[in-house]
Amino acid sequence: MSLPLYVQIVLGMVLGVAVGIIAVAVDAGKFVSDWIVPWGQTFIRLLQLIAIPLIFVTLVKGITGLKDIHKFSRLGGKMMMLYLLFIAMSAAFGITLAVTIKPGSLVQQEIVEDIQKQYQVNIEEKALAAEQNIEQGPLNFLNDIVPNNIVSAASSNANVLQVIFFAVFFAMCILLLPVDRMKPVVDWFDAVEKIILKMVDFIIKTTPVGVVALMAGLIVDFKGDVSMFSALGVYALTVIIGLLVIMYVIYPFVIHFFARKTKVSRFLRALYPVQLFAFTTSSSAATLPVTMKAVTKDLEVSEEVAEFVLPIGVTVNMDGTACYQAVAIVFIAQVLGIDLSLWQLVVVLFMTILSSIGTPGIPGGTYVILAMVLTSIGIPPEGLALIIGIDRPLDMLRTSVNVTGDAMVACMIDKNRD
Repeated sequence: MSLPLYVQIVLGMVLGVAVGIIAVAVDAGKFVSDWIVPWGQTFIRLLQLIAIPLIFVTLVKGITGLKDIHKFSRLGGKMMMLYLLFIAMSAAFGITLAVTIKPGSLVQQEIVEDIQKQYQVNIEEKALAAEQNIEQGPLNFLNDIVPNNIVSAASSNANVLQVIFFAVFFAMCILLLPVDRMKPVVDWFDAVEKIILKMVDFIIKTTPVGVVALMAGLIVDFKGDVSMFSALGVYALTVIIGLLVIMYVIYPFVIHFFARKTKVSRFLRALYPVQLFAFTTSSSAATLPVTMKAVTKDLEVSEEVAEFVLPIGVTVNMDGTACYQAVAIVFIAQVLGIDLSLWQLVVVLFMTILSSIGTPGIPGGTYVILAMVLTSIGIPPEGLALIIGIDRPLDMLRTSVNVTGDAMVACMIDKNRD
């Protein structure tokens, strides 16, 4: 009898941590980096390989499955309203936590200077990218949404928003054309989806191996950062508290009152393997097939809703990212001695909402976005160096929140449809 996926993931995490600890103890970090970590990197590359085709095909299939353009408008409006509402709520909650706890006031200045030196090159690259984005004007975000070449856009997982735009545009046009003329196209997408899902099945079977390698590499990478973890512990704890409250208090509350056909216990039980998968991969896009399976099979959300709501949620719905960015911005300001006024906090809220929507659903996708937000509100982007060192575990947790939020919205829309 084979073990469930989430059990295999947990065992893989435990084994990976054990391997990492042993490697640090016997000074075998190079062995782990050379012979173990590449297997985790290959696992991530396989997930990234399938992300764009999966998002495009499932989104087109989901929209065309609505059969009616008016139904698409109705469903899309509800979805975007809910996504924006929960992003705003998460960002406001993050700001409130950071202002109340004030983690930045506890960071030692000596450690801050050491961290800045350690990550100076990385920070300069992110700051330059942020400045280039700001110089391009306030409507530059349209370029991030509308591609000028779909082949080029599909060549990078960082351009998921452009692929989604093309998929929605493509599918809407299919809905506007005669059904009998479009049947061969729809049938073709049905067949391609089955092929891609079979590829996903093969990739997911390698998850335990990938998890062992990723966790072992993570432990080895952080072996010299004990002092940093100590200095930034309150900041990390603030982020963790915010994310856990969103995932295990706010979401269950919403499910209980606004998706009453879905029991909270059932929702949490179905999402455990999804959260663990997201935690280990740090990628909402890579977790999409697992989320899709849990939502449609375990929570019995219709494929019509799931195939439309979830792919868009990969890029648009970033509740965990919004909370994290809000805490990070306020924390950096506190460490650098910058007092944020009430109006500046409102600007932080607004910018966090916009930036969260455009954050790629892949590991490390928040760096450039966060640097851009810092620059836009007058905080030196060099402050990003303060949090890069401990970003990885927080990235893992906020990805779990993001995918849980996607599933919650799918349940709300499906259980409250006309």
